Amino acid sequence: MMSTKAGAKPSAKSESNFKDIYVLLIGLAIGAVFMIIGFLSYSGSIGFVFRAGENGTVANPEPLNILFDWMVLAALAILGPYGFIRSRKLSHTAGIEKRLPDFLRDVAEAGRFGMTLPEAIIVASKGRYGPLTDEIKRMASQLEWGVPVTEALFLFRDRINTPLTRRVVSIIIKANEAGGNVADVLTMVSHDAKEAQLGEEQRRISMSTYLAVIYISFGVFLVTIYIMAATFLPEMITAGSQIAASTGAAASSGAVAISVQYIPIIFLAFFVAVVVHAIGDGIMAGVIDQGKIEVGMMHATFMLIAGWIFMRFLVPVLNV
Repeated sequence: MMSTKAGAKPSAKSESNFKDIYVLLIGLAIGAVFMIIGFLSYSGSIGFVFRAGENGTVANPEPLNILFDWMVLAALAILGPYGFIRSRKLSHTAGIEKRLPDFLRDVAEAGRFGMTLPEAIIVASKGRYGPLTDEIKRMASQLEWGVPVTEALFLFRDRINTPLTRRVVSIIIKANEAGGNVADVLTMVSHDAKEAQLGEEQRRISMSTYLAVIYISFGVFLVTIYIMAATFLPEMITAGSQIAASTGAAASSGAVAISVQYIPIIFLAFFVAVVVHAIGDGIMAGVIDQGKIEVGMMHATFMLIAGWIFMRFLVPVLNV
């Protein structure tokens, strides 16, 4: 029994961690390739551009635009796959832990009719517990084939490997070994787990307002940039061109001048600000939502895609 216990947990846990690390390493490799392509584009070795019509000035921001485009793609390659994989796993874990109190309650009810713990688990396995159903049926099959209940619970714990499952299984095993009233223990554990889940759900509902504020503020930031790029900055370019073309004394003496050649640099600063806000706000949204940076990577991916498409394909091109 102890050899099974010692061998099962590391294998399941290491396999899960290996998949996550594997996805992260692939994302880092793809991101590195994109960054290399970006520097080659910046140096002029590659002539590919994402958006035609941009022209540089003496400050020449166009190669920087191309470089930042590839850096955004590199960030997406790193954040996106790992963030989605981890978020999906966390969602699956939450689904399992949400139904675990229901299973414990059914086992406790069966135990009150005089059934032993293995018999109660087998009877309760006839129910439906969402993503937990298959693992419960597998544990019940092991018990029917004569596997000791302690070992079956250890295997169940190692396969699911969630914090709540590990804690619950440890309590059940100790209560069963102590020979006390397991049904009462299961009822208490089920009630406590349900209360904890309700508290977490209420916290998420209350924090959803702040999550909405983050997305709305990011959208307002994008709209503000669009207004400036579509109205204010073009007017500045027009005014600067008129002053430059003027032959009046004020213009020739330099008393009045607008350095319009630096306006594309301002637009590039807007682009960088959108990228920084997307990543930072996305990470903050994930921490507020579920307290996990991995979930924040998924939110950052959404914001970064929206911000990049908005800045590169919707905001008007500024021709100086």
